[in-house]
Amino acid sequence: MNLPPSKDPRIPSISVPHKGDIDMRGEDPRTPNFEVRGKMKIDEVFCHTFKALRHELGHDRPRDTRPMWQYRLSTASEFCRALVTCGYLSEEQMQRAAQRYRLGMSRDDGVIFWQIDEHEMLHDGKIMHYCPDCHRDHDRKPSWVSYHLRCNGLLPDDWKSEHCLFGLHLLSEELRVKSEEFATAIVESEKTAVIMSEVKPEYLWLATGGKTELNVARLKPLACHRVILFPDTDETGETYREWYEVAEAATDVFGKPFTVSSILEQQATKAQKAAKIDIVDLIFQ
Repeated sequence: MNLPPSKDPRIPSISVPHKGDIDMRGEDPRTPNFEVRGKMKIDEVFCHTFKALRHELGHDRPRDTRPMWQYRLSTASEFCRALVTCGYLSEEQMQRAAQRYRLGMSRDDGVIFWQIDEHEMLHDGKIMHYCPDCHRDHDRKPSWVSYHLRCNGLLPDDWKSEHCLFGLHLLSEELRVKSEEFATAIVESEKTAVIMSEVKPEYLWLATGGKTELNVARLKPLACHRVILFPDTDETGETYREWYEVAEAATDVFGKPFTVSSILEQQATKAQKAAKIDIVDLIFQ
């Protein structure tokens, strides 16, 4: 018997086989292999039927397959606004820098510094909150996107992300040529990298995200590039010595010199060293 054709063209008409048209060939009589002669298998009939129903219910709508960082892009975070209001960058410069580093924004107004490597692989995202004076809000600790995903059951509880240098994705874009012609500069703070990319665009600016986040393994993608490290300063010169040791080790491993700038050690005042300034502070103070 045949059912009348569906009025909705999206739902296929279904021919229900007559008993005489069904061949039961299964070896186990409890699980026969139904086959419709000259038409389609019973399981195919059900497959097409359910597909039509899913379409009717809207369950087959295409999912957003963009990388996570793409649908979190934003220049509306307090950090981006403070870059302009505090005079570090113009509105146009801020927009360029935000696009360059793919800055995002969390639901609670934090800036997301995505860590994307030279192969366009997303490692993680650091969420940080800034005050209107463009200094970090120390009352709100930084957090990681992977942490929030684990808390919401979207990643396994034992998931551990492997961090990379902030801005490393620039090596895979149009700046690849630029990075081979000019030096790649590495600083500690993501904020510093964002600002310096517009203040000193002749360098390709990357950031470690922390004083202790610099190591030889993180420098491997830059083994074929001319690299200059710009450590923050302090009263004892500890940071400079630590980064100098990493640069020496990287030079031995990769056979290419990694330079450490001493500009802050030479030009920063005693008060500035006590405040642990970086290259941005030296330029704008």
